[in-house]
Parts: sequence; structure tokens; C-alpha cells
Amino acid sequence: MAALDKIGPYVKTVNFTMAHGDETFLPPLLDCTTGEEVTFEYEPYCQISRTSAARLSVPTYGSWEMTDLLVKQYPPLFHAAANVPSFIRAFSCLKNLKHLKISCPGQESAHRFRRSIVDYALISLRIAVERSPLSQLSTLSLLSIHPGAVLYLNPLMGFGALPNSARRWRQIRKLTIFLDTIPFGPNNSTDHLKLLHNYLQNFSSSVRRFVFRWDGPKGPFPLALSSEPYMSRSSPPLACPRRCHLALKPLRFERLRYMEVENTLLDASQVSTFITSHRASICEFNFEDSDLRTGTWDEALAPLTRISGSDKWKDKTEEVMDVPLMLSPLGLEEGQMERVMREHRRATARTRHAYPPPARAWHNMASARGRDLLFGTPDHMKKFLRSSVFSWI
Repeated sequence: MAALDKIGPYVKTVNFTMAHGDETFLPPLLDCTTGEEVTFEYEPYCQISRTSAARLSVPTYGSWEMTDLLVKQYPPLFHAAANVPSFIRAFSCLKNLKHLKISCPGQESAHRFRRSIVDYALISLRIAVERSPLSQLSTLSLLSIHPGAVLYLNPLMGFGALPNSARRWRQIRKLTIFLDTIPFGPNNSTDHLKLLHNYLQNFSSSVRRFVFRWDGPKGPFPLALSSEPYMSRSSPPLACPRRCHLALKPLRFERLRYMEVENTLLDASQVSTFITSHRASICEFNFEDSDLRTGTWDEALAPLTRISGSDKWKDKTEEVMDVPLMLSPLGLEEGQMERVMREHRRATARTRHAYPPPARAWHNMASARGRDLLFGTPDHMKKFLRSSVFSWI
């Protein structure tokens, strides 16, 4: 920790990676006497103790009985992941942190509804970010995370959240999310989509660049989950009949300028609604590898015609091609290359003398400098060709 305190002010990017595996799987807690399963209600211990005696005077996991049970049955990696004070001390050293990357790959589909050590580490990480002086944090990248991670990273619904927890996450200007896909449809649960919708609402007032991708089968449009047909059920489930049937509020990013989603399955009406609601701020959007369930792309992009007043935007196409760079052409001798370079310089000089622009002397200097950088000076080209690994024929 002393070494991190010295180099911490120079750290700009932190990459937190914790993959799912056998080491992160947590079995059920069992009572040592009866053998029955014990329910563990987790409440993070966030107090930073100055002395070891003060630390040992308070149970870490609510009660001494539960603490003793967890110490005996859970591996040391769990206790390290749930050590919130250590996370807070570490992130407090990174005062100039700008970019936080989080990656939790490798979760099996059978473990999606079980809490693992990775989830406890995400809780500790989120609390540490919220309670550390990270005033320059502006970029968040969630790369290859499981759907349950958005619950533990949510500053309003997560464990150990405070009323001012969302303030730190409102600093985020660039948000990137690569989320594992869970099958959705009329016969599937939509809880993970509701958690995602609620998590994205925390960034609606600050994010200017948003990139989202579903890893796996195609998923719904993350910014239009409120209009998904599967999100509204005719009869609410018995688990929570009062709130599960409530409609989600439409999601709108007030300062969004760039949006890119990949591997999505959406409707033309959702795209047109997104363009209309973000027309005051959006400058560029990209639907990569996305398919329409209903409607056409002309219908989806119809708001662009209404906003611009014409269909001229359809004629503006961008052509991208690869231009090869030939270092040493076959059959060309060194003397021939020199003659080609001399003829090019003479033609350039004649053009410059024939049409001299007196008011743009600075432009001539910049153009000459650009040609030198592109083609190189004669001495530079000679040295380059002589030292080339290609032999001249």
C-alpha cells in the first residue's frame, strides 16, 4: 500500500479483471450442527479502523456466529473480495484516475442466479469508487460482464449504497458496456432488462459517448427497453404484484453526442423515437450488426428527413478503401527510382511557380513539409532504399 501511495497520483487507467471460475464459486452455507442451509444477508463493513484492536472488536459479517461460519466454510478469496476498507484505501491513492475498466468474463449460464465471489468484489469496488476522492474519473468501461453485475454496480440499488452514491457516477462522460446476453421473450424473465434500464438511468444526465454490445445472441435496444413488448405483462407475477407490472420510464440521455450499439434486435419505431428524443444533442449514431423486427430502415431514419427538411442526407455516402503502400517495387532499379523522384520534384516546382498564391505563403510551407514527410527528402529516401530488406534487381 505504501508503494501504491507513491505511484498512485500518476495512474490514469485501472483495469480490474476477475474471471468466473471454480475459485469464485460459493457453495451454500450449512449449519455445523444441524446441516441445514443458513441464509446469509450481506451488509458491507465499510469502516476504516486505525488499529487492529478496533477492527477485531466489531464482527465483519453482522454477528460473531455468522463471521465464524464464513471464516470456516468460505475461501480466503471471498474475505479479500469483501474487504471494503482495503478497496477504499487502494482507490484513495488514485487521485488522478480518469478511466476505470471492469471485466468479469466466463460466467456459466447455470450460475447466473447465484452470487459468487466476483459479485462481492464488484460491491467493494463500487463502494470504494464512491467514497474515494476521484474527481477526474470520466470514463467507465464494463467489458465482458455478466448481467447480474449491473445490480451490484448500481449506486442506488446496490449493497452499501448511500444517498449521495450516484454523485460520483454522474462524472462519467464516456460509457462502454459489453454485456452477456440472456434469452428474452414472452416466456423468459425480464428482471435483468429492468436492472439494466435502472442502471443506465444513473448516467442519463452526464454521458456524452455511449457504446453498448450484446455478447452472444442478439439482444434488445438498451436505450428503448421501456418500449419492448415483452416488458409489459398482462398479468403481474405473484412475487411482486404491485410493482412488476409498472411501465418503465423512457430513457433519455440529455447530453448524448455519440451512440453505438452492436448485435441488437429492435423495431423501426424504436430507432425513430431515439432520433427524435435526442435530436437536440446527438451528432452521430451507429447500429452495428443490428436487425429490425418490424418496419424498414427508411422508416427508422425518417426523422432525419423531417429534421433536415430534405432527403439530401441519403446521398451523402462515405467510401472507405484500403490503399496499398509499395516500399520497393519489383523490376525497378535504384537509378530509376531517383529519376522518378527528380521528375516529381520538377513538376511540383513548375506548378508552384506557375500559380503562386501570394496570400497563402503559410499553406505552401505546410504543403512542402507534408510532401517531405510523405515522400521523404532525397537523402532520406536514399538511406531508406539502401537499408531496405528488399534487394534491387
